[in-house]
Amino acid sequence: MTAANSVEPILSPEAAIAALSCDDNQIRYYAAWWLGKHQVQAGCAALCDALFDESYRIPDGGYPLRRQAARALGQLKNPQAVSALIAALECDTDLRLREAAIVALAAIGDKQAVTPLLKLLQSSYEQPYEALIEALATLEIWSARPLVEPFFAHSSERVQCAAARYMYLLTKQPQYLERIVQNLNHDNMYLRWAAVFDLGAVGHRQAIEAILAAKVPNSLKLLNLKRILEAILDSDAFQKELSQLIFKAIDDLLIQL
Repeated sequence: MTAANSVEPILSPEAAIAALSCDDNQIRYYAAWWLGKHQVQAGCAALCDALFDESYRIPDGGYPLRRQAARALGQLKNPQAVSALIAALECDTDLRLREAAIVALAAIGDKQAVTPLLKLLQSSYEQPYEALIEALATLEIWSARPLVEPFFAHSSERVQCAAARYMYLLTKQPQYLERIVQNLNHDNMYLRWAAVFDLGAVGHRQAIEAILAAKVPNSLKLLNLKRILEAILDSDAFQKELSQLIFKAIDDLLIQL
């Protein structure tokens, strides 16, 4: 699909890759989403090119296609995208693009990202701090502790919880887990949802119990229990008791759906 304004549906990897070069920005955006959703590794190079597209820009200065390309590359988890994603961090006119690139780099897990991420955290300019701190936790960059601790005083509660997540994974001290659990009772439902995702990254028994008791949709509970279970199954030390707890919780939630 290369013709301008083509209305052909995207039914194959080849069509999706070709659609990234068409003239319709909505189709190009959908093609990037499609390649990520279906984890089409053959689309990695085309998505890396889309990270630097200048033609699709919205009035507030953002780049929707570039953001979606970054998200898709995070779904592919292809190390070949690391250099392009690091270069995309240099875009200082679209923080949402920078955030998407940070999340993608964390998903890929390549340590080449560490130095540029630390540089952003130390910058005097506003950054997507929540994504940055979570990425450093995912990459297990524990040397960043002195840089992370001041964010407990940040004005954003989501950033505070990201710092608590980092510190709990580093120290296993309960006060950091409790800081996240506090937000499960927040009046703002989006903060409750964010707290559930933070707990899903922690994977402690108390986190599982807190997720089950949270005032959030069962679909979010199931998603984060699945994340914890996948982490347990991928770990070297299989935790039978914790796995059994999760399987029981999933069964109970499925009955309620």
